[in-house]
Amino acid sequence: MSTPRGETLQEWLEAAELFARAAGDLTLNHFGGVLAAEAKGDGSPVTVADREAEALLRERIRSRFPGHGILGEEFGEEGAGSAVRWILDPIDGTRSFMRGVPLYGVLIGIEADGEPVVGVAHFPALQGETVSAARGRGCWWNGRPARVSRTTRLEEAALLTTDPERVLASPGTGPGWRRLSRRASVTRSWGDAWGHALVATGRAEVMVDPVLSSWDAAPLLTILEEAGGRFTDLQGRPGIHGGSGVSSNGILHDEILAELRAG
Repeated sequence: MSTPRGETLQEWLEAAELFARAAGDLTLNHFGGVLAAEAKGDGSPVTVADREAEALLRERIRSRFPGHGILGEEFGEEGAGSAVRWILDPIDGTRSFMRGVPLYGVLIGIEADGEPVVGVAHFPALQGETVSAARGRGCWWNGRPARVSRTTRLEEAALLTTDPERVLASPGTGPGWRRLSRRASVTRSWGDAWGHALVATGRAEVMVDPVLSSWDAAPLLTILEEAGGRFTDLQGRPGIHGGSGVSSNGILHDEILAELRAG
């Protein structure tokens, strides 16, 4: 992995945190009640806040790093083929956001030569909580080091997902999810990126998302690995483009994947 001359991972991390907070402040102008949304081509909702927040992020990135590429949920890709690419989800958890539920986030991931190297997950309505990381520089939670839990038994673990029905309906994962739910200490739908952030900060042990787009996963590999945990797809492959995601404290990861794949 290389960085353009004169740029550093620390500079990217600090800029990503700053940009995420600015976009988060913008979303709060629309947050608090039931917000109207349009349906995109895939059936998922989009609000004016999604579009405004991504437009702000793109403007900040273009101004500060004009040679970098950008991939965002709402406006697609620009600067394809750039060595450095920012991947944006301006509001992760739009369905929560548009109902006034505070568990939504602004997500930013940065790839260098195709490798995830920076991740920021900012939760504007949760007193601005931020979990961020850069490759080789650790994971940070509101300015203090973040680490996954050391729980070794699933029976003592918190098991999370965004939507239990989606896990149950996904090919091959339903029976395994039922077994995991029966064994775990607690199972909750504290979902979207918030669930993965809980794992990275030691407040939960496992988060399962059977369907994840690249922008949903963009910061998660860097954050989880720098916090001492693991992030893979359901097949156990680390990366942010696998179409699914499992975060864990690392200790329980193989056991979780084995149960989910057992059918």
